[in-house]
Amino acid sequence: MMNLAGWSLTNISIAFLCATLVVGWFGIQMTKTARDLAHETGMGEVLMGALFIGASTSLSGITTSVTAAMSGYAELAVSNSLGGIAAQTAFLAIADIAYRRANLEHATASAENLFMTTLLMTLLSIHLMGIAVPNLSIWVIHPATLLLIVVYLFGIHLLSRTHKMPMWLPRKTHDTPIEEHKSIKRMSKDLAGLWGRFIIYSVIVASAGWLLSQLAVPLVQRTGLSYGVVGGVLTAISTSIPELVVAVTAVRMGALNLAVGDIIGGNAFDTLFIAASDIAYNEGPIYAAISSTEVFWLANSLLMTGTLLMGLVYRQRYGPGNIGLESTVLLLLYCGGVALLGMGFV
Repeated sequence: MMNLAGWSLTNISIAFLCATLVVGWFGIQMTKTARDLAHETGMGEVLMGALFIGASTSLSGITTSVTAAMSGYAELAVSNSLGGIAAQTAFLAIADIAYRRANLEHATASAENLFMTTLLMTLLSIHLMGIAVPNLSIWVIHPATLLLIVVYLFGIHLLSRTHKMPMWLPRKTHDTPIEEHKSIKRMSKDLAGLWGRFIIYSVIVASAGWLLSQLAVPLVQRTGLSYGVVGGVLTAISTSIPELVVAVTAVRMGALNLAVGDIIGGNAFDTLFIAASDIAYNEGPIYAAISSTEVFWLANSLLMTGTLLMGLVYRQRYGPGNIGLESTVLLLLYCGGVALLGMGFV
């Protein structure tokens, strides 16, 4: 981690604000480029959001978790991952608020989004199995780590097949967006330029997100909070700011599936933070070194993901405050979880 011991609180706060502004501006540019790529390549917004946007916006988070694990802070590494998943799921509710036409989950119900949500629940369940048998290891690495990587890669393969040949389709309504796919018979200079700009924007957003995560810890170290709380709330939110910017920007542009794909796909990628942290952690399986705070974030993330899945299946068109009931529940679950941690119940 960066050595910020000599920085004043004012300088840290200013740097945090500047990094946030960088994420905001370049996150918007990255989202516009990703939308164009999704249409130009025929990849589709869900796959583009899940595979490329979700992974690129999560680079700052995985760097934070791995760095923390290498330094021996197992709780910080794991809570950063699980707390980030909970925060990003709550961000979908914020994106729903930004989309005034109808409930976001109603508009974005698709075979791909449903598949990604169930894949996410599967990956989180593997973590639960790891916690149930924390001391099991193969060369100091927990078997759940290896299983997690295999399941994630196989799941992405199945997602691609689901996009190309879905076995069922949700009912279309006048609130369901229709993606336009341009047939391309060439790797044009425009397409190459789009990929180039996307990579540049992704690197900038990931770097600024990493800086946010480094600045977040010294901002709260003086409060005496545990690393589990710091990782589960502050670093998790700060490293998730790119996902929030992308999701809201995508919704405002009308790229609804890109927004949902970014959040769900990013969450699925975030489960790999713990796998990478387990490999980087030198004191044995990382599951044996975590506390009840991380278990709480895992349970809350599973509950929130299940709520999201029910919202995608039920497809309520309108709800409280012109957002879906599931979005209201997601906000309550996340804010309630943060409140419980803040009051010391976890």
